[in-house]
Amino acid sequence: MKKIFLENEESTKKIGEIIGEKLFNGAILCLNGDLGAGKTTLTKSIAKALRIDEDITSPTFTIVNEYTEGSIPLYHFDVYRIVEADEMYDIGFDEYINSDGICIIEWSSIIRDILPKERLEINLNYSGMGREMEIISYGDKYKKIVEEMNI
Repeated sequence: MKKIFLENEESTKKIGEIIGEKLFNGAILCLNGDLGAGKTTLTKSIAKALRIDEDITSPTFTIVNEYTEGSIPLYHFDVYRIVEADEMYDIGFDEYINSDGICIIEWSSIIRDILPKERLEINLNYSGMGREMEIISYGDKYKKIVEEMNI
C-alpha cells in the first residue's frame, strides 16, 4: 500500500497521468472515496495518458461510458446507483472486465463481491485542505505499477 497527499487538482491530474502511463491491456482500476474527492478528475488524467481526446464524464446514469479511440480502450464505470452487484451482469460487466480494455470503476466498493481478485484499488478522501490517496495493489502486475510510480 502507498499513501500520497494530493495538495490540489493539479497534483491529482499529475498522479493520474503517471498511473495511466503504467496501465496495461485488461487492467482493472477501482476508485472509492468521498463525493467530489477527485475520482473523475483522476479518470480524466488517466484517459489523457491513454491519448483519449474525448470529453470524459462520469457515467452516473448510464453506468458505463466507452472510449475506444485511444491507445487502449477505456471502460469507465460509475456504480453509485447500483443496488445489488448482480445488476452489473445485465450490462455485460463480465465481458468488459475480461476484455483487453482498461476498466475504471468508480464506487467499486458497492460491487466488491464481483470484482476480480487482481486489481488496483485507489481510495481518495479529504484530508485537511487536500486529499489523501491510498493505493492498494492486488496481484503482482499491480504491485509492479505501485513500485514503479516513484513518488
